[in-house]
Amino acid sequence: MNRCKSIDVQLVGGNKDTGSTAPQIYYLTHQILKLTFHLESHSEDYSSRRGLRKLLGKRKRLLIYLFDENTLLYAKVVETLGIRGLKKP
Repeated sequence: MNRCKSIDVQLVGGNKDTGSTAPQIYYLTHQILKLTFHLESHSEDYSSRRGLRKLLGKRKRLLIYLFDENTLLYAKVVETLGIRGLKKP
């Protein structure tokens, strides 16, 4: 849990503004990891699989928005969370 708090502080800078894009991406990534771990042991849980797809789509839309608005913060978020970036057209 300490790692989660340290990443949160790095991304937000200590600000508790959970409505901005970077913290939303962070929290969605945390939920995605939890659901992925759940689906490894419960592979036929289709409703959780649907929820995972919805979360992935929402995170992708937020990453696209962040890339368009602030490329430096986008790069920092992708590097800090260890997720793949967007595909280059």
